Amino acid sequence: MVASTTTGARAATAFPVPGPAGFSGVLRAAIGSHTFATGDDEDGDIFQVCKIPAGATVVGGYIQGKDLDTGVEALDIDIGWASNGTEAADPDGFGNLGLLSGDAVLDSRPEVGLYYALGGVLFTTGPQKFTDTTTIQFEVNTAAGTLGGGKLTAVLYYVFDVNDTI
Repeated sequence: MVASTTTGARAATAFPVPGPAGFSGVLRAAIGSHTFATGDDEDGDIFQVCKIPAGATVVGGYIQGKDLDTGVEALDIDIGWASNGTEAADPDGFGNLGLLSGDAVLDSRPEVGLYYALGGVLFTTGPQKFTDTTTIQFEVNTAAGTLGGGKLTAVLYYVFDVNDTI
């Protein structure tokens, strides 16, 4: 199978992207999902899930979803962004998540499922500002041992900082 790129409804060109109207510093969220089905986890596959508006600064977020790998876990998916014409693409800019384990963890995550805070540049250089509208994406690095199927959702928190001081 050949790697492919799939664009979700909230990442489509025609989907409206919120602008900076309103108060500076108000926390906003961009949300997008991909529902995985058989064959959707080929190494190199990209799933565009949502967009961040021009001028926005991402300050945090997370991914969550069903345990997608139901066998011996092997699934490795990163979250980052596509090139927007100004900022270069960074496929794991918000997280080189490694092996995605949906196993329950005693005293931490008692339910089976995926929940990972965003990291990447947020840990190394701080909030990430985007000059132009930017597509957020998942990229598969390693296919699942046994893909169980289900939805994986990205939630990114962002602000507009008119003083550009973040």
